[in-house]
Amino acid sequence: MLEWISGHKALMAWLGAASALMFVGTLVAVPFVVAWLPKDYFRRRRRKELLQTSRHPAFRLAWWVVKNVLAVLLILLGIAMLVLPGQGVLTILLGLVLLDFPGKRRVELALVRRPRVLASLNWLRCKMGRPPLEV
Repeated sequence: MLEWISGHKALMAWLGAASALMFVGTLVAVPFVVAWLPKDYFRRRRRKELLQTSRHPAFRLAWWVVKNVLAVLLILLGIAMLVLPGQGVLTILLGLVLLDFPGKRRVELALVRRPRVLASLNWLRCKMGRPPLEV
């Protein structure tokens, strides 16, 4: 194993740099994403589309593909960061939030209804000057 690592120093350097970038990126992005959510986001029965329905279907399809490819990439990077330096679990969770899959809403609600998770999210929102989330 050590032989392989010493033979692939450039790859290890790139993985280390990507891991550090994702670490810093998630620390910066997560508070903004949490603050961006409307306070009644988890109370709504149906979420409004991020993109207006009046946009061209090709644009909506392209956006859906880009978002899901980014989500899968984040999940794969998060899995790699479980053994490399970085926020592996946080990156995997961010990828899951972006990914479209059946039952996603139930998973989100189950996570946010946990008292410690909700308290952490509301603490971030308070720091960003936003009202607490309503669950």
